[in-house]
Amino acid sequence: MPGFIIATLNSISDSDAFAAYQKSASAAFAEYGAKFLLNSRNVETLDGDWRPSGVVVVEFESYEQAKKFYNSPEYQAVIKQRFDSADSAVIIAGGD
Repeated sequence: MPGFIIATLNSISDSDAFAAYQKSASAAFAEYGAKFLLNSRNVETLDGDWRPSGVVVVEFESYEQAKKFYNSPEYQAVIKQRFDSADSAVIIAGGD
């Protein structure tokens, strides 16, 4: 069963640094077989308190592979760039 990383972007405080994070992280995503299903800033809240300005959905071959990616040395080496440049949140979900 596939695994998914779902990220929400609430705001970007430093657009140049966030762009650098995206560029740096892309190699790690590719190395772990990520397939981007959605990367959109076209977001409309229909109900509830969830109000992200962007959403990213990435598919991996399994939940375990998604978790392996997130905890990998390659991704952990660049994650601080995201923390420093944007208000965001990430979850991992299984496809079962």
